[in-house]
Amino acid sequence: MGTVITTVSLAFVGYLVTYLNGLRLAQRQARLARVNQQLSDFYGPLFALMESNSRTYEAFCERYARPDGVHPFDHDVPPTEEELVEWRIWATTVFLPNIQKMRDVVVTKADLLIEEEVPPVLLELCAHVSGYEITAARWASGEFREYKSVIQFPGPELKEYTTTRFARLKTEQAALLGRKSDRLT
Repeated sequence: MGTVITTVSLAFVGYLVTYLNGLRLAQRQARLARVNQQLSDFYGPLFALMESNSRTYEAFCERYARPDGVHPFDHDVPPTEEELVEWRIWATTVFLPNIQKMRDVVVTKADLLIEEEVPPVLLELCAHVSGYEITAARWASGEFREYKSVIQFPGPELKEYTTTRFARLKTEQAALLGRKSDRLT
């Protein structure tokens, strides 16, 4: 009788260990799938678009810096008509399409956020884009009085947000895959 109880107990323990291990592996796989989707559909595109936009804006600022090294929109003297023409070309060709893509990622993929609620910096981005769409519509109708969005672009905050969240998820992804990650700095 003691042998039967021992055998049944060992079989039950073996089954329980197998079940719990399977459950743990399934949860790990589900978490890895979620992290992969967050990276591929939300944080990866947002990070890449932000980096692209930042680098292009820096190039614009360098190219159109005034003799004192300051670009036209950070200057005491208002931009000239020639500077504004160049700005409208860059804004409609590069900056506005980039930030619209960023906004579209936020609006269509918000279910992939790490946070429970949409962070204020992403709401500011969306508002900035809407403000620039109004400005661009005025340009299209020949009205050039305004040259910026009515809402400031949250550049430094958005860069910080996209960089830290992307790096955090890449680190978690590497851990779930059982390898060390190369941390972004």
